[in-house]
Amino acid sequence: MYHDRVAGPGERDTHTLERTRNSYRFKRARFEVVSGPDAGRTGVTERPELAIGTARSNDVVLTDATVSRHHCVVVGGPDGLRVRDLGSKNGTRIGRLLVDSATLTGGATLELGTTAIRFEPMADEGFEPMADEEQWGRVLGRSAAMRRLFALLARVAPSNATVLLEGETGTGKTLVAEAIHRASRRAAQPFVVLDCSALPPSLIESELFGHEKGAFTGAHAARAGALESADGGTLFLDEVGELPLDMQPKLLRALDDRVVKRIGSNETTKVDIRLVAATNRDLRVEVNRGSFRPDLFYRLHTVRLRIPPLRERREDIELLATSFHEQLSDGAAPPPSLLAQLAVQDWPGNVRELRNAVERAVLLDDPALWQQEPVAAPPPGAFDPSLSFRAAKERVMSRWERDYLAELLEKSGGNLSLAARMARMDRNHLRELVRRHRLTADD
Repeated sequence: MYHDRVAGPGERDTHTLERTRNSYRFKRARFEVVSGPDAGRTGVTERPELAIGTARSNDVVLTDATVSRHHCVVVGGPDGLRVRDLGSKNGTRIGRLLVDSATLTGGATLELGTTAIRFEPMADEGFEPMADEEQWGRVLGRSAAMRRLFALLARVAPSNATVLLEGETGTGKTLVAEAIHRASRRAAQPFVVLDCSALPPSLIESELFGHEKGAFTGAHAARAGALESADGGTLFLDEVGELPLDMQPKLLRALDDRVVKRIGSNETTKVDIRLVAATNRDLRVEVNRGSFRPDLFYRLHTVRLRIPPLRERREDIELLATSFHEQLSDGAAPPPSLLAQLAVQDWPGNVRELRNAVERAVLLDDPALWQQEPVAAPPPGAFDPSLSFRAAKERVMSRWERDYLAELLEKSGGNLSLAARMARMDRNHLRELVRRHRLTADD
């Protein structure tokens, strides 16, 4: 809690000014359950995210049977409040509108099943600490969102707490996980990475737990798994949301007991590990869908940290691009024209995509390759001598991508969720592509 004194006449409240300058600001709101089994409950948002549902891990725990375990979240940022549905069974409504994500302007009432919750924005803001530095380990960021993350990481890293990192593809989850390990008391011990999305289901158990010689066809020698290899150090499970459902209770048991049994062995081995997991999904949505076990989610949910996408921290683009350019060009500073072009892009691939763009610019010195703005493609078979092969190809692919998305949205009636299912792609990624090509869809 902050206890700011009241400034006298003509006096500046320097404590408040200092707090505002060195803290992450977010909008607060009062809420009241106005109907449903829990009618009459009131509260105030004390953190940037307020999770609502029937599971005990939520900030607002409801008893309404028509409300999902993880129903929705209300997120407060510097500019206001947003509600996001978590794939709930009965949806989240504002008036007659069923919303996936929406900004709450003024007073708003959310309907969750038979429960209604009224939110009233407050005049005062909430504050959370931000780090003074623009770097934590090898992770860079000068934006408020990243400096807030750095402050949280500095508190979490020295402990043995399990950490769940959430963030879109390319945001730097692996780099953050490595930085957590390097800042922990286990830094001198192994840092073992297992990418759950890169392994076929038939090999995941062996990769996790290891196997004895002859345990299955092809097991020509005994081999330690990731859990055993990380003994004394940190195990990083990347894309843990891809873990097959039948493997999840086995992992949960190993994490709870800290005991590993290799495939084909009756012997058990005790392990001492710290777990860091990462996912590009919101696991609460996967729990609602039944594709992720709630007990494993709660085991991973000790500390949950979200790495913001690049579009939410545009202040970091220049810092990141400059660092990448210096790394790739023997310390040379990037030209201002490159930084200006990079600053206006959408970067659905986040930091990884930005780095690739800088690398192309350094290697090929071709300005057309950093530009992502859709440009009219030449007629089929036309040759433009002013373009390199790569630039011409990227322009044609951009035009094809736009045409595909336009037809997809037409076939789905503009329904983004239906379009994502038809294209068999992630809904959030589809939304970013639609925005990049300046198309419209029902969010």
